[in-house]
Amino acid sequence: MSITESPVLAGALIALGLAVAGALVGQGVANIQRGAAVVSVRGVAERDVVADLATWTIATQATGSDLATVSAKADADADAVRGFLAANGFTPAEVQARGSSVSQYLDTNTNRLNITIRQRFQARTLDIPRMEKAFAGQAEIIRKGVALDSDGGGAVTYSFTKLNDVKPAMIAEATKNARAAADQFATDSDTKVGGIRQASQGLFSITGRDGDSGSGTDTPNQKVRVVTTVEFYLD
Repeated sequence: MSITESPVLAGALIALGLAVAGALVGQGVANIQRGAAVVSVRGVAERDVVADLATWTIATQATGSDLATVSAKADADADAVRGFLAANGFTPAEVQARGSSVSQYLDTNTNRLNITIRQRFQARTLDIPRMEKAFAGQAEIIRKGVALDSDGGGAVTYSFTKLNDVKPAMIAEATKNARAAADQFATDSDTKVGGIRQASQGLFSITGRDGDSGSGTDTPNQKVRVVTTVEFYLD
């Protein structure tokens, strides 16, 4: 008797085949789900650094009603700024004029012409202590009769220019910290950490070392920070 001649036997075999296939499909889904199990963790690396470049923009303004007189005062201001910086150890190559402007308007109440000449100078040096000393003593410029224009400058910007030198080690440290976090998660969940599924490196940020917010460029004592996000497979 053939299978086709026994509907009962044929039905039983079909049912058995479906059961086996269902078991295999079920096993396959379980493997896929297990293989796709991942943990996403972040690793952080921080490093204290000292800025190696300082830039100070000094802005002045001379005012009056006679152009020749105001121009002479602006020239005297420029000499005073350069003299102050030279007295603090800045070479001519470290000091540059960054432009000037002239504005004038007629005061209709007094029928008087008001003229203002603004100038900007930039001191740039790798000698951080020298810049700090000069900036702390800027009152000397004012005592020479120079009106400093805070709208055009006045602050020192400190920059750490060697970021590329510390990037590789910091990325490696952040990735190592991420792995340690993943290992702890795996231990707590009774699994094991496998290979990396994907990873992304965050931006490097530079802030003040002592918790100051912002870019940290107003202090030479800075902190470099990077955060990496890594997804590990769990076995």
